[in-house]
Amino acid sequence: MRARFVTALVAALVFLPALPARADTPELQDRIAAAWRTDHLSVDPRLAGGVPATELTRIRAAMRTAGMPVYVAIVPWTPPLKAAGYNMPTLLHARIGTPGLYLLAVVNDTYWSITAEMYRQGGLRGRELVSVQNDDKQRLDVVTDRPAPSIVRTIQEASTALDGRALPTVPVGDRQPPNQYSDHGLSTTDKADRSAYIGMGIGGFLGFALTLRLGLRRRRKTAKRSEPPAKDDPPTEAWDVQLKADDKIRTAERALARLDKRRNRTTEQLDQRDDAYRRLDAARTLRADHPDDLLASAGALVLARQAERVASGAALQPPCFFDPTHNPGTATVDWSDDVEVPACQPCASVVRRGKTPRGLRVWSKAGLHRKQVPYWTLDPDDNPMVASGFGALSDDLPERVTAWKDEVR
Repeated sequence: MRARFVTALVAALVFLPALPARADTPELQDRIAAAWRTDHLSVDPRLAGGVPATELTRIRAAMRTAGMPVYVAIVPWTPPLKAAGYNMPTLLHARIGTPGLYLLAVVNDTYWSITAEMYRQGGLRGRELVSVQNDDKQRLDVVTDRPAPSIVRTIQEASTALDGRALPTVPVGDRQPPNQYSDHGLSTTDKADRSAYIGMGIGGFLGFALTLRLGLRRRRKTAKRSEPPAKDDPPTEAWDVQLKADDKIRTAERALARLDKRRNRTTEQLDQRDDAYRRLDAARTLRADHPDDLLASAGALVLARQAERVASGAALQPPCFFDPTHNPGTATVDWSDDVEVPACQPCASVVRRGKTPRGLRVWSKAGLHRKQVPYWTLDPDDNPMVASGFGALSDDLPERVTAWKDEVR
């Protein structure tokens, strides 16, 4: 009897390590979607007791009067959430499938940020949510140290986008105190620090400008080639890129205004602010000095997009080398024997098939005839966007823009 017991125990010990210790934890978007199926207002368990009941009551009241389904998730900041970034509303909508407003409120220390998207049924009239937000003069006045003010304001903006109702005035208790910073949010000390950073950047730029120039010329000689695009393919419309750049500049300004209004900012946040303003100022310079130029507008779009990400605490992403108006370059591909470039997923797929992406095409001015050419075939000496691949080859486009402005003068 004892021998059989010992044998059974040994067998259990042999097979026990093979058993899973626990089931895999569902992803955040799956947990939120599961919670939304019972309550459209989801509060992460890690924040249990941390959000006052009065705040939740205000949010629920705004949700009931929105005129559309509203889904709100209140969660703490985590690295996985940072990786998902602005895609979270889309991921959540894919799991729920119902048209409406999908809103994620994230707290980091005492700072609340909002990511929201509005999804409609096909054919419905109305405005884009971002359009209403751009026109909302009081949006930047809303406090960010409590969840309800920003959430309620976003719901109100979505209602305006849906049926055109007037935006109510932000209550006095939800407004920020007067901003102590200038239009650019920089104190005298901050401006001095930023000047030092720019000086170091320009010095570094001068040090390796020759190397980049030689590398670009070599790449043009050894780059892979594919069949030219059809002759009737139109070039990228400059006006479309200009509108996108201007919209992204306004979005970056809002992100920086929110960062400026934060209290007790860390050294890292101050550095992020300086870097974001450096990129935003360069974007403004390109739009002001070269308003009708396609390359300058694309460069402004890239810089403003990066300024917004930096100000929001998100990781900096390089642009797609082949077309900076595409999504950021999250993949790396071989472009010649010794050059790797970042590319968006569609362009990276084209390169891996042994072809060259169409890329950002511009009208060439050589000779008597005009033709469409990829921007990277132009002379890098003539344009900082070409020389740096819009910052894809070297992250010094703001300094190049400043130097270019001085040269033009």
